[in-house]
Amino acid sequence: MKLYIKNMVCGRCIMVVKSKLEKLGLNPLSMQLGEVEIKESITKTQKEILAKQLHSLGFELIDDKKSKTIEKIKNLIVELVHYKNNELQTNLSGYLSSQLLQDYNALSNLFSEVEGTTIEQYFIAQKIEKVKELLMYNELSLSEIAFQLNYSSVAYLSNQFKKVTGFTPTYFKQLKDKKRKQIEAL
Repeated sequence: MKLYIKNMVCGRCIMVVKSKLEKLGLNPLSMQLGEVEIKESITKTQKEILAKQLHSLGFELIDDKKSKTIEKIKNLIVELVHYKNNELQTNLSGYLSSQLLQDYNALSNLFSEVEGTTIEQYFIAQKIEKVKELLMYNELSLSEIAFQLNYSSVAYLSNQFKKVTGFTPTYFKQLKDKKRKQIEAL
C-alpha cells in the first residue's frame, strides 16, 4: 500500500516518518520523498493515528489525486535542485512530464491553480535557496555555483538572485544574519 505524505522533503524527514510507521507496527518496504510503500494494509484507526502523529511533526497524509500530484511535482524539483546537483538533462517541463507521465500543460495549470504560483517560480525559488546555502558554506565561487546549478552565466545567476532576494549574491554573502527558508516553507 502506498501512502503520500506532504512536507516530506529531506533525509531526516524520511527517518522520522519511518520511525512513526514502525511504532504503529507498519513495515515500510520503500521510502522516498513524499511517498512510502508499506507491506500491509492500513486500518482506518491506524491511518487516523498516523495522520495525527505526522501532523504534530509538520507532515500531512495526502488522499486526493490533485494534492498527490502537486506533492510529487514539489518533491521532484526539491530532489533535482538539492540532492542531484541539478542534473537536468532536458528542460524542466520535459523532465516533469516524463517522471509523472502526464502532459506538462496539465501539470502546470494544476500547480498554478492550487499553489498560486507557477512551477517555474517554485523551481527558481528552490534554486535560489540552494544558492544561499552554497554561499553560506563559502566553499564554492559564484562561477562554480552557477555551473553546479546549470545557470548559463554568473551574470544570469546574479540577476535572478537579486530579482528574488533584492540583494546581490556578494552582498548576501556579507550579511551577518543569513535568513534562509526551510525547504518545506517554499
